[in-house]
Amino acid sequence: MIGVGKIKQYANVLEKPLSRGRQEVSLSAFAFLFSELVQYNQTQVDNIAELERRLEDAGYAVGARVLELLCHREKGNRRETRLLGILSFVHSTVWKVLFGKVADSLEKGTEHEDEYMISEKELLVNRFISIPKDMGAFNCGAFVAGIVKGVLDNAGFPAVVTAHFVPMEGQQRPRTTILIKFAEEVLRREARLG
Repeated sequence: MIGVGKIKQYANVLEKPLSRGRQEVSLSAFAFLFSELVQYNQTQVDNIAELERRLEDAGYAVGARVLELLCHREKGNRRETRLLGILSFVHSTVWKVLFGKVADSLEKGTEHEDEYMISEKELLVNRFISIPKDMGAFNCGAFVAGIVKGVLDNAGFPAVVTAHFVPMEGQQRPRTTILIKFAEEVLRREARLG
């Protein structure tokens, strides 16, 4: 019976190992909190562009923290140094942690060398949102664009990240595309690395 039921005591909270914790959040709880975030920011702004910018700012803070957490847990505190590596990390690892699945697609832009697109047929933040007619093309995907921008900026890959609706044939709702346009310095560094 010696040792049965004993719990290891730690001198302070810093010595405790990090637990992985529960990996899921209730979808209804997330929908409620996100709805409140959108409604609060809606009362603070005068136009749709400002509302999307505020959602992007909120997402940026989340993205920075997600990068730190995932680099610590998944990569042993190592970060990606190559462009395709960080895009793959966002497309698969980050997306899976945040949304429970890998993003539908990751594509390189055909018109510009510095553009990449992550597409999602039914983005979680747009799933339960009904947009009033007076708000036009408001896209809650700006929050996710902010998350992606936060991950990329904090990983050393500055980029302009925006969310767009793309109509699909035979579908009632358009898909959401996160457009990533990297800074010139990222492309120069990638060319140097070969």
